[in-house]
Amino acid sequence: MSDRSSFSVSNDAARLIGQQLMREERLHGGDLSQVTQLWLEDGSHAVAKNSIFPDREAQMLEAIAKSGAPAPQVLAVDDKLLVMQWLRNRDVLHHAWSDLGKVLALLHTVHGPLYGWNHNYGLGNITILNGWMRNWPDFWGEYRLRPHLPHISPDLVDRLEELIEDLPQRLPMTPKPVLLHGDLWDGNILVDDGRIVGLIDPCCYYGDAEVDIAMINLFDRPSGSFYESYETYHPLMAGYEERLNIYKLWPALVHLRLFGDGYRPLVTQLLKSAGV
Repeated sequence: MSDRSSFSVSNDAARLIGQQLMREERLHGGDLSQVTQLWLEDGSHAVAKNSIFPDREAQMLEAIAKSGAPAPQVLAVDDKLLVMQWLRNRDVLHHAWSDLGKVLALLHTVHGPLYGWNHNYGLGNITILNGWMRNWPDFWGEYRLRPHLPHISPDLVDRLEELIEDLPQRLPMTPKPVLLHGDLWDGNILVDDGRIVGLIDPCCYYGDAEVDIAMINLFDRPSGSFYESYETYHPLMAGYEERLNIYKLWPALVHLRLFGDGYRPLVTQLLKSAGV
């Protein structure tokens, strides 16, 4: 994260889009970046975010929007700052489960050539590695689970290594490589009047659709209307419930490294649920 003051970031953002800043307000969330709402001279609003890879986040937001799923329009970007369209966010996700099912199914209609993404990016001080692979268990093991091994305690290392070795028996070998949001929890889903109006803070790549299903289940419990809506367009494969614990491990390990041992019980429970 940049050490520039909020006011400096806001002024820089306004200048990037050729406007004068009238007022600013720090938005809730933004644990890993500074996010600010801007009031501009022409009466419009925008959102400024300073992050490590703003150009890469802009590319991901544009990929989401191109799918037809809602995402804020990218207004400007430089080497440290992303300026986006401001979207109303006055409702809660529990009022929009059915619409989220439709939105996510729409996102997942976009298919990639292989599993992966064309560049690395970061969450806080953690680098998220990407490459291209033809085999999904290999991608999940090598790019999502194995990079955590040097950063966790030896007892967790042994169990995680056992799981990585067994992934070809646990995960589908070649599911459709769909466009994933990659960090789909309710803080990254904007809701207004019972509708999903924007997916934000993406960690996109092409992979198994169940990854996004797992992420939304990590801290929340989607209603039946979510699954009914999603499966109208994108039926889930048999046995997906068992695979969700394997996919939940990646964000749980990220949280463990970013926020400390308070997330260790979650990681150990997921490993236990996965049978290791």
